[in-house]
Amino acid sequence: MSMPTIFVSHGAPTLILSDAPARTFLTGLSQQIPRPTAIVAVSAHWDTDVPVVSVARKPDTIHDFYGFPEALYQLRYAAPGAPALAEKVAKLTGAAHDHRGLDHGAWVPAMLAWPEADIPIFQLSVQPALSPAHHIALGRKLASLREEGILVMGSGSAIHNLRALVRSEGASEPEPWAQAFDDWMADTLEKGDEPALADYRARAPYAREAHPTEEHLLPLHVAYGAAGEGARGRALHRSFTLGNLSMAAYAFG
Repeated sequence: MSMPTIFVSHGAPTLILSDAPARTFLTGLSQQIPRPTAIVAVSAHWDTDVPVVSVARKPDTIHDFYGFPEALYQLRYAAPGAPALAEKVAKLTGAAHDHRGLDHGAWVPAMLAWPEADIPIFQLSVQPALSPAHHIALGRKLASLREEGILVMGSGSAIHNLRALVRSEGASEPEPWAQAFDDWMADTLEKGDEPALADYRARAPYAREAHPTEEHLLPLHVAYGAAGEGARGRALHRSFTLGNLSMAAYAFG
């Protein structure tokens, strides 16, 4: 069986310490998909002008956030890297090399889903200056990895507008505009409508409200592309927090 590809919404770094539906989902993710032989994490928090892959043997845990509880800064995710596989990904995609560790877009969902930290993991960057179509094509270059049991995991946010957040605790009912965008995305992925996904900023309702900048959705495009031609998505999880922060997650295959 081919490994599916996935997209997860990682939320704030405090997700790992919180009692939230999205956290519960991530702690059970390993029961919903086969155990990966390795993970290629495509995080919204590593953006570059051109694709870059990390070939670190022992990726550091990067605490790329400020002003959060001290307990977060004590967490370490000591999973090994996969330099040989990273080199293969570089050849498949034309990516440059780096020795970067794991930012919270990678280690927070990985720590929740695979707390034993015994699956090799490394990151591939996104390019916010380039189009969603570029990221679908980037992902498609990774499609062969599925046959080796390698998981391509996009990690970002199904909706990400920090200025519009409604400050409250826990899960919340979504604002109407956020629900409309989230429903459109779920329907588009279920249909496997690649042209609409690539052109979501023109076709989706409230697209610019949902994503004033694109870096948090582009990992979804990579994961979709990595599932191969004709891929369709299915929702693994859907919830909201802070009024409009969608924590949706999808599997593609």
